[in-house]
Formats: sequence, C-alpha cells, structure tokens
Amino acid sequence: MDFYQQGPTTLHDLHPDRRGHARSLLVKHAPDRPAALVLPMLMSEMDRPALAGIRDGLAKADFLQEIVVALTANDEADVERCRRFFSDLPTDVSVLWCEGPAVNETLASLADKGFDLRGFSGKGLAVWLALGVASEDNYAIALHDADIDFYDPKILHRLLLPIVVPEMDFFFAKGYYARLTDERMYGRVTRLFLWPFLDALDICLGAASPMLRYMRSFRYPLSGEMSMTGDLARNIRIPTDWGLEMSVLGEVHRSASMKRICQVDLGTYSHKHNPVGTNRDEGLQRMALDIATSVYRLLASMEGQRITHDLLTTLQVAYRREAQDAIRKYAMDSLANGLTYDRHEEELIVERLEPVLRDAGHLFMQQPSKDLIGEWLRALSADPDAPSRMRPPPVGARAKLTEAARMDSA
Repeated sequence: MDFYQQGPTTLHDLHPDRRGHARSLLVKHAPDRPAALVLPMLMSEMDRPALAGIRDGLAKADFLQEIVVALTANDEADVERCRRFFSDLPTDVSVLWCEGPAVNETLASLADKGFDLRGFSGKGLAVWLALGVASEDNYAIALHDADIDFYDPKILHRLLLPIVVPEMDFFFAKGYYARLTDERMYGRVTRLFLWPFLDALDICLGAASPMLRYMRSFRYPLSGEMSMTGDLARNIRIPTDWGLEMSVLGEVHRSASMKRICQVDLGTYSHKHNPVGTNRDEGLQRMALDIATSVYRLLASMEGQRITHDLLTTLQVAYRREAQDAIRKYAMDSLANGLTYDRHEEELIVERLEPVLRDAGHLFMQQPSKDLIGEWLRALSADPDAPSRMRPPPVGARAKLTEAARMDSA
C-alpha cells in the first residue's frame, strides 16, 4: 500500500474489502451516465479458459448498458458461435464482426467520401470500430483485453468509476497492475524495455521533454485496460500496431488536461505471454519495435524532438545501463517475495531488445509520419450514420426481454 501521487491522479486500491462501494456508485449513476465495455478479441480466444472466466465475471456487471465485442473471425459460423457464447449475459452484447459485410460496406462508404481506412487492419482497427459503436449511446467506455486469467469484476468497476461518478469526472483512466504468473514476474516488455528506454531518453533529453515526463508518470503505460468518455473516444486517432497503448496516451495528452486524467490500481493478475522471438518480426522484439517507433513519433510530432543517429547511439548505451540496474532491482524484489527469478534469462532478453532501439529509429526516419486511423469525429462528418449501420443486433438477456415485449405488443 502507498499514497504516492505524482503526474496523473492515482486511485489506489486502499480498501479491498469495500469493493461493493464502487459497484454501488456505478449502479447509482448508470441511468445518467450509461457505460459500455469494448472487448477486442480474436476467434482463438474462444478456445482459451480465460474468456469463460471473463464472461462469468461480466454476468455480474448489470450496470453496463452495452458490451461491444470487436471480433476478428473468418466466417459467419464463428460469429454465431461467439454470439451464443455471450447470449446469457444480463447486458446487451453487440458482436461486431470486423471483417463482416456491415463493416466492409461502411468502410467502403467512408472511402467513397474521401476517408479511406481500408488499408488498416489488426487490433487497432477493431478498437476504432468498436469505439465508434460504443460512443454512439454511452457516456463512458471501458476497454480491456480478452486474455485476462482469473478475471475479477473489480477491474471493470475500478476502470469505470472515475469516468462515471460526477464528483470525480475524469476524461480518461489508465489501469495498472502487477503481472505475476506461476510465482514469476512478467510484463517483460514494460520492465525490461519500456521503462529503461524511457529512463535512457530522460538521460538524453531531460527537462527538454514534457511529453517524456508525462509518459514516465504512468505506472503501466502498456496496459490495455483503460476507460474514457465517449466524447474523448471520438476525438483520438488509433494506430494498428503494438504501439497502440503509447499512441493513445499521446492522443489523450493532446486532447485532455492532466487534471482530467487518472490511473487506477487494478491489483495483480495475468495475461497470456508472448515469446521473445528470434527476429524483429516476432514476439516481444516486434512489440518493442512498434512501441519504440511510436515513442519516437510522439516526441517528434508533439515536441519537435530530433531523432538522430547520434541520439540513437547514446541511447543504446544508456538503455543497457538502465536495464542492468533494473534487473538487479527485480532480482532483489523477487528474492524478498519468494518469487522465482532467472537473472541470466532477463539479461539475455535485454541483449535481444537493445538493438531494437536503433532499428526503430531507422524505421521512424524512413516513415516519420506513418498514418493513424483518423478521429471518429471526421468519420461522422463524412457519414453520420456509420456507427448505426455497423451495429449488429444485440444478444443477451436484456435483448431477449426487449424482443419478447415487442412480440407481445405486436
């Protein structure tokens, strides 16, 4: 437990035995500030036990107005399987098929009006599509991944609380947590790459970079768990690679005052883990490449920082030193908590990730202004009916009751 505050307001989990408090406030304010959950997922998640745990947890989230599942799937049979999987939840569930005809027709319509997004794909596009649908009728939107093991509904409670409760009235909340699995620390890209990278940049840029100070003030910048107002969701651009979380932080910095931004303690839990990879196109190496490239773009586009060959050389040296210092700290923290820690393995990961800093710098120099998916405000200006045209018929207990009432009245 701590009370430390710096940068964005930090909402600690100081009273775990009062978890019902957050839920009661969400139920109280749900009529005036309706909330939705965006759940991006691959069809492969259907075969993992984590998703069943998430569904069981969401069965208790009757304060939600809507769940938008942004599904990447091959055919209608997969979509129907997903719809059946979520059909007993108490909330309306919209399974948005990101490759389906409704989405393709909407993207074609936007392209005809000069806003062509058909070259984009991946999680970024899925999130962008779902935000467009969810922001149509909801004041608050939470977003988390579909691979969270041992899902606890408090994740959703705590993410939505600062957005929904009028007395708090934040525009954006970022979740943070400890990644522990099988008595080992994970979150390797954050621990062994991002934090030492940002610390090395601080050595090289220092007070010259308010954006860097902003990024370093978050306890888990790469967390996929976040929430925001519907208005903010319509005002941010979205990348389609592993730089999504860092780019969203940059977009929020551009659109909202720091006093309307917070971070929320979500406790301890685990996701699935990616391999390190044998080259720059695989695993953690690919993630690190996209993340570093996004950071370079943010520094250049928002502050005019110059990313040069000299900077990249100095950065690699500073990164190695910062990462080695961090490894020693993680080793001591693991020892104090009785965790398993392989110091040699962590050193090998750092050795593989260090050259990524230079590769990402060269990639940025070759493509300094890589496109992001534009704001929904622009899409709505081109085609105001785009979200409603994509929206699928909902499933869930509430949808069944609505349909039954309609049939009775007919």
